[in-house]
Amino acid sequence: MNAIATKTRRIAQAAGLGALGLASQVHAAVPAEVSTALDTMKTDALTVAGLVLVAIIAVVAFKFMRKGF
Repeated sequence: MNAIATKTRRIAQAAGLGALGLASQVHAAVPAEVSTALDTMKTDALTVAGLVLVAIIAVVAFKFMRKGF
């Protein structure tokens, strides 16, 4: 049983070192076009979310007015 625990611990350590090795390769330079596209997408998403919020508020207000104060 102790041998199994030792082997399992070594496998876990090897997997952890492998994950750290892969994580160091993830830090690559992002092209400027990608950053610009992400910023534009963020702006567009905020605009759409604002329009949806306004539409939901308008529908709720219309239902409230039809129901009567």
